[in-house]
Amino acid sequence: MAARSGARTLLLTQHLETIGQMSCNPAIGGIAKGTVVREVDALGGVMGRATDMARIQFRMLNRSKGPAVWSPRAQCDRGLYRRAVRTLLERFPLLQFSQGTAARFLMQGGRVVGVLTTDGRRLESKAVVITAGTFLRGQIHMGLADPIPAGRAGEGPSVEVSQAIADLGVTIERFKTGTPPRIDGRSVDLDGLQRQDGEEVPYWFSFYERAHHPNQLPCYLTHTTERLREIITSHLSESAMYGGAISGRGPRYCPSIEDKIVRFPHALRHQVFLEPEGLDTSEMYVNGLSTSLPPPVQLEYLRSVPGLERVEMTRPGYAIEYDYFPPTQLDHTLRVRHLEGLYFAGQVNGTTGYEEAAGQGAIAGLNAAAAALGRDPVRLGRDEAFIGVLIDDLVTRGVDEPYRLFTSRSEFRLLLRQDNALRRLLPLAVERGLLSDSERMVGEDRLEGEERVMAFSRETSISPVQANPILEEARTSPLSEPVRLSELAKRPGVDLGALLGAVGAPHGGEETAWASVELRYGGYIERDQQLADRLSEMEEFVIPAEMEFRDLVSLSFEAREKLSRHQPSSLGHAGRIPGVSPSDLQNLVMEILKRRRPTPA
Repeated sequence: MAARSGARTLLLTQHLETIGQMSCNPAIGGIAKGTVVREVDALGGVMGRATDMARIQFRMLNRSKGPAVWSPRAQCDRGLYRRAVRTLLERFPLLQFSQGTAARFLMQGGRVVGVLTTDGRRLESKAVVITAGTFLRGQIHMGLADPIPAGRAGEGPSVEVSQAIADLGVTIERFKTGTPPRIDGRSVDLDGLQRQDGEEVPYWFSFYERAHHPNQLPCYLTHTTERLREIITSHLSESAMYGGAISGRGPRYCPSIEDKIVRFPHALRHQVFLEPEGLDTSEMYVNGLSTSLPPPVQLEYLRSVPGLERVEMTRPGYAIEYDYFPPTQLDHTLRVRHLEGLYFAGQVNGTTGYEEAAGQGAIAGLNAAAAALGRDPVRLGRDEAFIGVLIDDLVTRGVDEPYRLFTSRSEFRLLLRQDNALRRLLPLAVERGLLSDSERMVGEDRLEGEERVMAFSRETSISPVQANPILEEARTSPLSEPVRLSELAKRPGVDLGALLGAVGAPHGGEETAWASVELRYGGYIERDQQLADRLSEMEEFVIPAEMEFRDLVSLSFEAREKLSRHQPSSLGHAGRIPGVSPSDLQNLVMEILKRRRPTPA
């Protein structure tokens, strides 16, 4: 994103071969996450395109619910994804690559102006973005054996730069996450398992390209057993997490199998998904059995799962503990508040997941480039993108466990759908010059197509003869006289595409899907937009940068402490800080207005 902005950019990484390496589950998207992938793509990022080039199974989650929570998800070929990312990145002439490990920062008058590598190279720059994932003093745990220094299996950690960040006055804490074992699919008895095939409907994460999709592969569903529970319970003291070897907190929404057994003692069983790792291998990812138990115990409990009675384990699962920086130390551009030129993105900010990392990376990259080029920073609001929700949550509320996005985290779910990500973010991408001419034209043509479908639907009437078969199938009342398509499309179960087809108009594609949602949920969308406009007004009420919150005795003590710690830039930001009440906000407004009044002569 920095290179797309026009800044000369260097990507420094420990191993060039692992750019795009999927450390955990080879899947992209999911609840809220799929929308983030489309937002990153709308801005010009490569995640959506790489997913389209590597996907071996696609599903739209939550189709039985409203479109505000529809979530695209793709299982990817691990090798194809990595190669796709590298190929896509090498399209950008301003992006250079270098293999090495950062050790210390180059400083100039309190500003970060580059890094010094462990092999002695000085890499000077106007801004630095740290996207180190789980590598900062990373330690892998399997049972109670001595931890293995690693950023992920087979790759060493980054140690020096973590200390260098601490030396800059940044607070560091520890989190943990984990992976499940991988298994040889040839040793699985698939006959008795529930097969889950992907959807055959045409779908691309990218708005700008239509990559050829590889062949699809099925996933399989099985379950844990009472025998597995007994094995875990009897070996719980050997778990790194429960045996005391790990102190960092893990993700509540992606618990280890030990956590599931302990926290849900009355659950009869837990789902286990067997997911393919790629087209050129029979290896499978055992989704649902993340663990920090010793490898022999992992194999024992694997063989207690239906279908896995004779399974062979190819790689044991493990827990990994790593440094992160509490994100309340950042502003909404993802810059460290007290340091010019230093930005953080991804798991170093206390998040979990490829998609959350990509969303942060896009904004950090744009703002690092903006700082280097002397441009205004980029900030996305909570009503503009799920990326905006993510960053605002991190910066305003902080984290006490690895943060994961859900649609429920947004107040404006109907405004932030996966189908309208391009409409929301294309103007920013064009304004910042992030797209090629051909990409811009593709994006503008897409939006114009949506508007044509909407205008046609509002202007065109359909006769009872044409409409009633569709209405009968939808089990809704028939027509006795012509009605506009836009009115009929508001009825539950009535498909706009079918109505368009009945009057002889083009009726396929995502343009029609967008218009259908806008028509059916128009009243709710308008209400959400009004709420978003009110939030925008609060965001425009600027809090002076020099405001001394501890001196505002009209505010509660807790509010003064919280405001001093977070240093909000707007009333909207202040209102989202836990511990700041509506009465505190009202008094804050009065205090600011009092200070704005001219001093009498």
